[in-house]
Amino acid sequence: MTTRSPSVAIIGAGIGGLTLAIALRRRGIRSAVYESASELREVGAAVALSANGTRVLHALGLRDRLAARSAVPTELVYRDWRGGRRIAAFAAGADYAARFGAPYYGVHRADLQAALAEACGHDDLHLDHQLVDISTENPGYELHFADGATAHADLVVGADGVHSTARRWVADDETARYSGTSGFRGLIPVDAMPSLPDPGAIQFWMGPGAHVLHYPIGDGSFVNFLAVVDDPPTWTSSSWVEDVPANRLRAPFADWHPGVREMVAATSLHKRWALFGQRPLTRWHRDGIVLLGDAAHAMLPHHGQGANQSIEDAATLASLLHRFAPDQALPRYERLRRARTRAVQRSSWVASALLHLPDGPDADDRDRRLAAIPDTLQWIHEHDAEAAAEALG
Repeated sequence: MTTRSPSVAIIGAGIGGLTLAIALRRRGIRSAVYESASELREVGAAVALSANGTRVLHALGLRDRLAARSAVPTELVYRDWRGGRRIAAFAAGADYAARFGAPYYGVHRADLQAALAEACGHDDLHLDHQLVDISTENPGYELHFADGATAHADLVVGADGVHSTARRWVADDETARYSGTSGFRGLIPVDAMPSLPDPGAIQFWMGPGAHVLHYPIGDGSFVNFLAVVDDPPTWTSSSWVEDVPANRLRAPFADWHPGVREMVAATSLHKRWALFGQRPLTRWHRDGIVLLGDAAHAMLPHHGQGANQSIEDAATLASLLHRFAPDQALPRYERLRRARTRAVQRSSWVASALLHLPDGPDADDRDRRLAAIPDTLQWIHEHDAEAAAEALG
């Protein structure tokens, strides 16, 4: 069976792949999205969308859909691990949107994916299509799927995540590396955490060898959290996820603030994820096959930029493909996105160490420097990916 032949085939129906499909369609470029899963389902509890991501999604006509599904945090707060002291706090909400030109949202990942799929249109979304091979045709490529189906494309975009199948046609090496940290998460009703201060804020709790990040999502009645610990020192499992007894997840936070203890105890997801980053790829495309999102630049989650950088990739690639032939667009895309994502990747590794400092002079110095965080991270949040692409000759 041969499916409809698109000009652009997008491998993966995650945030980046669906955003690219919408952006291309708005520019009159045909695409089809091929997803290995048989249904679109939640992977991870929630996602934080910062201004560099939401401005792209607003421009694609998703403003109302996002606003209806998202929470707007009241503040960004950094807290001491044990007593909950507010080390630094910054207004969010309208102040954030005024500064960076777009809002900050907390949204359930399933709600975001549903909104993107709705905007993309189901006619161009092909589920249960697991890519197994790509062969060169003249012109273009033939895609081969696990069920025997094939499809033709002039351009193939690998937006299929950290375990990308498409990447092996572009880069030969396995680039992921374990950070020495693992994380676990949960989606917890606010009512289950009576000791948690300011549940409507984005908050970082920082302590020796661990930190907790949480923020509200949806209507604000639930909080999404990620807890990260310096453990285990090496990761030997063949999977990036493993089951862990609940008491082992709670143990590193036994002496933390009661609100944190309530949070980590309330999760029903007794799994931990190895946090892997990726060495920057030297090549993002080969001929007409190009990478996008985690397939090109998986990063640690400490700036909340995984989804946002994928959205930036999509906006950049769509803009360039609208203005240039692929053999001119892809080198420009790689040049623009490689430098920026490398900088974000590097910054997220630095943040991991700073968030886990033991009490003492180094932590005190970090706390003093947190007063400048809005300026320190401005380069991430103020970025306009489409404008940067349009400015490139």
